[in-house]
Amino acid sequence: MSANTIALFADTIALFANTLALFADTMALFADALALFADALALFADALALFADTMPLFANALALFADTMPLQGIAKLNLLRINEMLYLADYVV
Repeated sequence: MSANTIALFADTIALFANTLALFADTMALFADALALFADALALFADALALFADTMPLFANALALFADTMPLQGIAKLNLLRINEMLYLADYVV
């Protein structure tokens, strides 16, 4: 074997070692990605549960909003009456 062949063989072995190291790093990153995916699925399940909890609250909010409409009308009417009384009070005095 010539010196060049031995040098090429040594380079090949070094590249193979580097390839194995990169493969090990890739597998570690893949394991991390799977763990993050599992966490994401758990968070998604929690988000769906919270969303289910918010639906009745939204219905309650709509019902309360419907109740506020007549109250707003009453408040406006009372404000008009108060303004009328204040206006008349200015002329009575």
